[in-house]
Amino acid sequence: MSILLVSKKRKFSSLKKHIQTIDSNIDVEIWPAVSHPDRVQLAVAWNQPENVLATFPNLRAITSLGAGVDHLVYDTTIPETVTLTRMVLPSLKQQVADYVLMSTLNILRHSHTYYKQQQRAEWTEHQPIEKDDLRIGVMGLGQLGAVTAKKLEESGFHVSGWARTKKELSSIRTYASGEIDHFLKEVNILVCLLPLTPETEGILNLETIKKLKQPAFIINAARGEHLVDEDLIYALDTDRIRHATLDVFTDEPLPESHPFWNRDKITITPHVAALTSEKEAAKLIVDNYKRLLSGMDLTHPVSKNYKY
Repeated sequence: MSILLVSKKRKFSSLKKHIQTIDSNIDVEIWPAVSHPDRVQLAVAWNQPENVLATFPNLRAITSLGAGVDHLVYDTTIPETVTLTRMVLPSLKQQVADYVLMSTLNILRHSHTYYKQQQRAEWTEHQPIEKDDLRIGVMGLGQLGAVTAKKLEESGFHVSGWARTKKELSSIRTYASGEIDHFLKEVNILVCLLPLTPETEGILNLETIKKLKQPAFIINAARGEHLVDEDLIYALDTDRIRHATLDVFTDEPLPESHPFWNRDKITITPHVAALTSEKEAAKLIVDNYKRLLSGMDLTHPVSKNYKY
């Protein structure tokens, strides 16, 4: 029996080493050089090639290498009998929370403006925005969103949260899906940490943006498909959004010709809000692999009818 590591672009030699450091008896195959497809029972996948996971006849479970699982949930070639699991690591949750806090503080202290001024050798002061004058709204209150909302609240911000179903977080005002307008109208900084589903695709659109309280800002560290690019550009040009911090994009790497690159009001990071620690991931992979072979329930399973 073996573990398969599969991705279109990611290199897996280091992850394989970490897995076999934990247990040298585990056979690990790296796509596309798979010697024994019939021995593969667990796959670890990230942006896998189309149809590839359907080619392993004895595959029983697939683990996403990252926090997101949309690349698995919407792969219709994966047999219904295959169990899907997510990568839930403490470091991923803390990294996302740190990224959002950093991005929020950059907004308050005008870091983006000062960076541009430095390029021009310009010395101009800007009064910081007071925390009490803003409310941060976190869209998505799952593993990542709940930790992020709490970290922002602990840092002295007013925080609201929104999710498909009502969530209870101490000291944080929360809303369910039918209350999105009430949520948006009180929010200045909108943070998207939603999973990508048919219901959430394109949710960061002009209609949503128009409902935000002014001054308004956007931080997207979820999926590029949540954002309607043209609507954001219009919102920036009409000052409905003062600044956007984007870590994810529909096409990655972001094409050199994309208009986002030339916008002073957009900060771009290359999908780095949370990077999986291979050493930490290897422990979870090995644990689930041994659970699979022993007939035990796997940790962090994901329904194929996954909702936000």
